[in-house]
Amino acid sequence: MEISTVEKLLNTGLDAGINFLDTAACYGNSEELVGLTVSHRRSEYTLATKCGHVAGDYQGEAWTAQLVTDSIDRSLERLKTDYVDLVQLHSCKIDVLEQGDVIEALIKARDAGKTRFIGYSGDNEHAQWAVDSGIFATLQTSFSMVDQKARDGLLAAAEAKGMGVIIKRPIGNIVWGKASVASAYHQKYLERAQAMSAIGPVVGGEDPIKMAMGFTFAHSQVDTAIVGTTNPDHLLSNIAMLDKGVELASETMGTLIKRFDDLGAEWQQLT
Repeated sequence: MEISTVEKLLNTGLDAGINFLDTAACYGNSEELVGLTVSHRRSEYTLATKCGHVAGDYQGEAWTAQLVTDSIDRSLERLKTDYVDLVQLHSCKIDVLEQGDVIEALIKARDAGKTRFIGYSGDNEHAQWAVDSGIFATLQTSFSMVDQKARDGLLAAAEAKGMGVIIKRPIGNIVWGKASVASAYHQKYLERAQAMSAIGPVVGGEDPIKMAMGFTFAHSQVDTAIVGTTNPDHLLSNIAMLDKGVELASETMGTLIKRFDDLGAEWQQLT
């Protein structure tokens, strides 16, 4: 994206009341763009980033304490800040979590004041391990009307631990009602949506975006959700929709849950 577009997008969001920005070392130049466009407004938003993968021109091994330490320092430089509010381990598996050295590096960064909190970003059994460990302050995980697996105990467990719950892909990449998608990444979402919608129309589902948002935000464990866009007009439209209210009728919620449960016994969280 052009820096002028990012500048307009992020400042429009902040002006409209958005106060949580989520980025990552492995999201191309995302951190750098945040630093260049809104670092002067640092006090207005909670800033979260992620670490763990080898990104950019870094020379080193993924999922090591050294990489985590170096990644956090680089993130601070790119984001033009001396601290972030949250650093999350990004989709690492149980073996990395159990090894412990990357968690230790996160704890040291927190103790040094580089981040206020540490969290885990991931899904399925790996996310469950992170929640059960009691180490992390937050969980970022996949959840939407076509990706409901987190209802099977993960969200409740995170809430019981007092964790902040951040939902990624809360509108399921907006595949409901579509015949095809341009990206293979979205294909599994499309297949689930098509299977669920093939049973018949969903009462209250005339607006797929509203239905998707209504489903996700109906779950009390959800503290915030990342609804991505590159279009400032879409951003403002989403904010206006949420301000107006996206509560779904109980019949709509019940239908979405039943269809997922009937069809998706083997559907794991999409990563």
